[in-house]
Amino acid sequence: MKLTIALAGNPNCGKTTMFNNLTGAHQHVGNWPGVTVERKSGIVNFDVKGCQKGEVEVIDLPGTYSLSPFSRDEVVAADYLVDGNPDCILNIVDGTNLNRNLYLTTQLVELGIPVVIAINMIDVVKKRGDSINIPKLSAKLGVPVVEVSAISGEGLRKAIEECRDAVEHKLLPAKQRIFSDSVENALANIEKTLPQNIDHIRFLAVKVFERDERIVRFGASDDARKAAEPQIETCEKLFGDDAVSQIADGRFDFIDRMLKEAFHQNASRGVSISDKIDKVVTNRIFGLPIFFAIMFVLYWIAVTGPGTWFTDWTNDTLFGEWIMPWTSEHLAAAGASELMVSLVVDGVIGGLGAVLGFVPQMMILFLLLSILEDIGYMARIAFMLDGIFRRFGLSGRSMIPLLISSGCGVPGIMTARSIKDDGDRRATIMTATFVPCSAKLPLIALISGIILGGSVWMAPFMYFIGVVAVLVSSVILRHTGIIGRSAEPFVMELPDYHVPTFFTILMHMWDRIKGYLKKVGTILFAACVIIWFLASFGFHDGTFGLCDTEESIMAWLGGLIAPIFTPLGFGRWDAVAASISGFAAKESIVSTIGILSGAADATEEDAELWSAAAKMFPTSMAAFSFLLFNLLNSPCLAAVSTMWKELDTRKWAIIALVYQNVFAWLVSLVVYQMSVWIVTGAFTGWTFVAVLVLVAMVALLCFRLPWGVNTGKEKKAKINTQAAAAARG
Repeated sequence: MKLTIALAGNPNCGKTTMFNNLTGAHQHVGNWPGVTVERKSGIVNFDVKGCQKGEVEVIDLPGTYSLSPFSRDEVVAADYLVDGNPDCILNIVDGTNLNRNLYLTTQLVELGIPVVIAINMIDVVKKRGDSINIPKLSAKLGVPVVEVSAISGEGLRKAIEECRDAVEHKLLPAKQRIFSDSVENALANIEKTLPQNIDHIRFLAVKVFERDERIVRFGASDDARKAAEPQIETCEKLFGDDAVSQIADGRFDFIDRMLKEAFHQNASRGVSISDKIDKVVTNRIFGLPIFFAIMFVLYWIAVTGPGTWFTDWTNDTLFGEWIMPWTSEHLAAAGASELMVSLVVDGVIGGLGAVLGFVPQMMILFLLLSILEDIGYMARIAFMLDGIFRRFGLSGRSMIPLLISSGCGVPGIMTARSIKDDGDRRATIMTATFVPCSAKLPLIALISGIILGGSVWMAPFMYFIGVVAVLVSSVILRHTGIIGRSAEPFVMELPDYHVPTFFTILMHMWDRIKGYLKKVGTILFAACVIIWFLASFGFHDGTFGLCDTEESIMAWLGGLIAPIFTPLGFGRWDAVAASISGFAAKESIVSTIGILSGAADATEEDAELWSAAAKMFPTSMAAFSFLLFNLLNSPCLAAVSTMWKELDTRKWAIIALVYQNVFAWLVSLVVYQMSVWIVTGAFTGWTFVAVLVLVAMVALLCFRLPWGVNTGKEKKAKINTQAAAAARG
């Protein structure tokens, strides 16, 4: 018996942990058709009665609070549950937060397909002294209910077997009257106007009543919508509230009545451990300092401490002393030409080796970030920072993508897909790569060597500059009308702190590092070959072939566009050529500088490279301007490709690329020209332009321009389940 089970539940309910424990290594990852949202499926790794081995497939759907979707993740989940025809839905419910989690359940039981509820974190519930009357809850909802612990694996086999029995015996959820009599009568009349051959007719009737914009694709005709309108208006006049609110209130009232009979809370229970921790880590005074301290330790471990030890060994020993000399020696012994040896050793191994050297740092960084996210701390940081971020046109949810982008922009941009509001999501994607990622650390180390003779404080300072750039840029995007104002209220469920399994943490780390490794094997491989070709070939004495770097195609391209960067202080062809290589991969900027300056074998921390690279810049401030521009301009090709997909349309991708590069150029112009004016007293035409740009930026930060206000045309924020839950406390 083949069986397809869809895992559905709220974010942070333990759904992914259950999926990992159910499937183990038998997982397949891809994208849902037509969208970039990740699709995870797997085969249950134990025998199920009545099914042959390998016949039970589990689909891990994106977390969603309801089937009235806002974000693309939620749209994917809703579409699959309604149109994907799973054999059964296994609804994972957080037992420590039944009130909010069961809202989705009341929608799932309306779909007309078998549903099994798995009450997760049951061990935590019992530890608190609370109790859930499982038979009573099952009777009220009309579906089987089982107790599980996704972390320990307790009850997972029983949950799958209940799904199999429900499908085999065609046990559909019992119909419930959960709304007021007036609304129920309206729904019954609406059902009569809908196609009678669909399983989810009750769900569709509710969507018609809510005037859901997506109901047509679910099977409701325009005639059915028009016929329902008088009844909807009658209910709205009767209760003095809109249809969406009536449905939301009706569901929560039903849940409240049900839990009064099926859930008993320990009256003597004191403050939970999670609440005690939150009193400290989310404290208004100490919360942010604690967060910064945690982040400092995390980045010290990943970037300065153990992470650097592994990276240095990878760069200097593994590639520098072992792989490159060995490859060069054996290629020469095999009779390979000097051109081929140069391509393989200098172009491919040298380029990719510099990139792969940062994998240990990124693995440690993503491992530590995954731990913070899985235990529930990141959700609290997003909640704490929302008030600050809102002042700058971002959501607190933007914090997690920004943190992940500090490791690599690719997974950071992808993480932004969970942000529901389109404006918040676009602003996050367009600014997330301003934060220095590990790929930019070699450049920061190089410029700090040129300016300061090496300094451990340059990296934290540039992180601060990146965060400021994110906030300032977000204000500009909002106030100029490039991105509309956000209408989404911030509501995030804060799960209890818990200890995730090591397997779950590793899976999260791997999900984020694989994008980087994929970039190394595809885009960066091609970029290394292209950069090697551009830096090695050109016209010399009327013929095209191998030549010195000064006569290469790279030198010609750099010289062609160098005047654009003259106002920024680095109008030399070699500095511009290094910036060009950064558009392919930020890691390659330092290696390109090394090649062009004749110090290809030196690392970014060698004084030899510092002195050679310093000749590209007339002053230290010009070198800093170069660093600032390459910190803020558009990211590497892999991140650009991801950004292109995540922004949905070509229009927004082009806007993002143009904005990032123009913003980087203007900021570098202001910093360089103003510093020259202050230090030397020289005031030129470009200084005047820089002053105008600075005044315009300050004005945008202080005042909302008329064309940045969407008067009367802003998208009305629909009352979703999260807002309703927040209103109910």
